[in-house]
Amino acid sequence: MLAGQGRSFYWLAKQTGISHTTLWRLKKGKSFGINLDTLEKMCRALACQPGDILTSNGKRPRKSRNQNAKGKQ
Repeated sequence: MLAGQGRSFYWLAKQTGISHTTLWRLKKGKSFGINLDTLEKMCRALACQPGDILTSNGKRPRKSRNQNAKGKQ
């Protein structure tokens, strides 16, 4: 989406205040989720809807550490 608008990660980070690390993790699928505030900032900067940015990787959600700990008690 950035390339299609002639924009860079640097531009998006500067426009939104989102760190390069966070943007990289989102791009590479290394994040554990996305904060709705982060998604809103990205959509406003890119003039798009959440569905234009988000995709499903087909994997089931990971259990949180607290859920794993409760199951072992």
